[in-house]
Amino acid sequence: MAAFLLWLLLLVFCWPLALLALVLYPIVWLLTLPFRLVGITVGAVFALLGAMLMLPARVLRGKPA
Repeated sequence: MAAFLLWLLLLVFCWPLALLALVLYPIVWLLTLPFRLVGITVGAVFALLGAMLMLPARVLRGKPA
């Protein structure tokens, strides 16, 4: 909502820049998509490694009373 209100404010004060931002937003979104996917993958790998490192401690701890 805040981004939309800021865009409306930009539209009032500088409409060519607002229209340019409106046109370029999908292109920038598509260009940054691979980086976001790599970030998600790296986060998942670190979560998997953390779970594998903590597994022996969880097994040795046993069932909670």
